[in-house]
Order: sequence, then structure tokens, then C-alpha cells
Amino acid sequence: MSFCRDCLADAPPHATRCAACGSPRVLRHDEIVSLYIAHIDCDAFYATIEKRDDPALAAEPVIVGGGKRGVVAAACYVARTFGVRSAMPMFEALRLCPHAKVIRPNMEKYARVGREVRRMMLALTPLVEPLSIDEAFLDLSGTERLHGMTPAKALARFASQVEKNVGITVSIGLSANKFLAKIASDLDKPRGFAVLGPAQAQAFLAPKPVSFIFGVGKASAARFARDGIQRIADLQKTSETELARRYGEEGRRLARLARGIDERRVSPDRETKSVSSETTFELDISDFRALERILWEQTEEVSARLKAKELAGSTVTLKLKTADFRIRTRARSLPAPTQLAGRIFAAARDLLQREANGTRFRLLGVGLSALAAANKADPADLVDGRAAEAEYAVDRVRARFGDGAVIRGLTFERPEEC
Repeated sequence: MSFCRDCLADAPPHATRCAACGSPRVLRHDEIVSLYIAHIDCDAFYATIEKRDDPALAAEPVIVGGGKRGVVAAACYVARTFGVRSAMPMFEALRLCPHAKVIRPNMEKYARVGREVRRMMLALTPLVEPLSIDEAFLDLSGTERLHGMTPAKALARFASQVEKNVGITVSIGLSANKFLAKIASDLDKPRGFAVLGPAQAQAFLAPKPVSFIFGVGKASAARFARDGIQRIADLQKTSETELARRYGEEGRRLARLARGIDERRVSPDRETKSVSSETTFELDISDFRALERILWEQTEEVSARLKAKELAGSTVTLKLKTADFRIRTRARSLPAPTQLAGRIFAAARDLLQREANGTRFRLLGVGLSALAAANKADPADLVDGRAAEAEYAVDRVRARFGDGAVIRGLTFERPEEC
């Protein structure tokens, strides 16, 4: 089957352009009609949103991140041509692309866009399994009658609607299972749509290194290499029984994935286990007041993410990394789940105060776990109602007028300094 990704018109098998609209984006695959598991990934999500909101950045290399000792949260495709990648240290990214425009992350804004895209996914199918703020698996089986078209065409229409209504682009991978769909979505980026069918899966996978399979890290790959298994073809040549004998359940998993077999279902109930924020400093910090200011910004960010996901949590965890790279984590359980920045900050600040004894820190982070639904958050008998309403009022103003409309802060001066 062949069709145009722009106007959805059917196309002859070997057409290079759509006869109806002239678009060169003609998608063809022998198995496409029978495939319904998709992986959707927003292209360079944070950076694309920043370019959408500031057209002057359209042709510029954009890095979302912060500080020379921080890491890259996202890099646009222009910046990637210079070798910049997500999770790369900022100093390395700026060495590769010194003229890049660096923008501090705005997680509240990104979460709003993510919710908008998620709502559009749910209009395709209720079987949406979020993996992060900007990607998800979808199961479109049984939706052909609802949409009046095949899952492939419905996905192409979805991509066009996201581009038109949200102002960002997505890449889509379509296959018969999650493993192959995730691989496919990386094959054609940005603004891509790739299909990887079961019939071609083994041949496609064979030359890839074993580490191409998710969950196989450097240590595992080295162990497999010692056993003579370096490429997925080596797994394909070994029976599942033999791999299970050598490596237990992991061997069974690898045997199946190497052959393109993945029986995991798309689960819309996939659970978020924690929500967190952390910052690596440009210079080590030992001063409690300076750390306190950063902690407040982080708790606001965590609170915004919780509200965006309609979640609350009851375990606050503080993370610190000392100047000599030792990690400290401290946790406190709250009497009830919360999503309020004020409550998260109060607990985290108390933990920080116990650790800030002159030690120099290079990283500070705060997170919330033991998550629950938002309707279980902040019972009236445990929360200052006026403070909670004030926080939600600020949220409403920001949602209407932008994140800079209200800036909440703390008074840090000692009484004698006022």
C-alpha cells in the first residue's frame, strides 16, 4: 500500500510524488495495512517549542539547558549538526557549537504542550502508554471503523494536525509491536514516518550490535562479547533454550527481541514513579541561603510537573552531590500526598538545613515519590487553606498570561538586615 502523508490520497506502488497534491512524502510498505502499534516521539521537543515561540530562532542552533556544568536537556537539529546531543555536558556542547543560543528550561510550558499533544493522541485511541512528556506508545487496533481509515493514515493525519494546531513536529514509527515501533521512530527524523514490519525485522536487526537492544549496557555487552556474541545475528543463531541456559530470563528476552518478537502490551496505566528536578552548579556552593534559593525554584518546577500530570506525592527526597562527587540522598514522608510547592519546599528545606554545614556542593535536586492521584492531595485539615489557594491563584494567572506574569519567591533576609 502507498499513500500521501500530506493529503492521505492513495498512490501507485512506485510513485515518487502524490498525483493529488504533488507532495514527495509518499509512504509505502507491503505490510502497512496490518500494522497498528505506533511509537510517537516529538522532535527535539523543548528546543522546538522555544523556536515556535520565538521565530527569530528558526535558523539558529538552540540548546535548552543551563550553566557550564549543567547538561543539555534538548538540542535542535541545527545544533545536532555540530555534534551536540541531549545529556551532553554544557561545556562540551558549547565547545562544539559556541554560537548556540542557550535557553533555560521552562518545564511548566513544556508540560502544557505535552498535555495538548497527549489529548490529541487519546482522540486516536484510548490505548496510549506515555513514556515521557514527549513520547508514547499507541495501540490503534480496532480503530479503523472509528476513523474511517487505516491506523497508518490516521497517524499521518495526527502528525499533520499536531504541526498545524500545536506548532511542533513529531516522528512516528509503526510496526507490529513496541520494540520494533520504537526502533522505527528513530529511522526517519525529524518529521518522519517509518514502518518496520515483522517480515523484515530479523534481517534489519541482524547486523546491529547487541547493545542495540534496550537494556543491554556496556557491562552486559562486554560479557556477551566474551561469550562470542557481539551482533544480534549471533543471538539469532543461538536457540532460545541455549540463551536461557546461559543467561536465565534475560537470555529468553534477548532471544525473542533478536527475532523481532515482543509480546508486551501497550499499557495506558503505566505508572509514573517519581517527579524530580535537579541542577548542577557552575561553581560549587556551600552557602545555605544560595542553596535555599535554588531549592525553591526546583520545588516550583516539581510542583508544576505534578499539577500537569494530575499527580501528588507523599515522599520528599533531597539529592546532593558534593564537590568530590559523593552523592547524598535524604528523604521525608509527609502525612498526606501533596502537589503544593510550599509543602514540598518546607520538607526539603528542613532536610537541606541539616546537610548545609559548610560542605561544598556541585549538585542539588528534589523529588517527590509515593505518587497518588491529585484528588487525594492536600486535605483541608493538614494544609493552610489560604496559602494553598494563593498558590493555585498564581497557577491560574500564569496559565492565562504566561509564566512570567507572576514570580513567586521567598524572603531570605535575616530580620536584622531588613
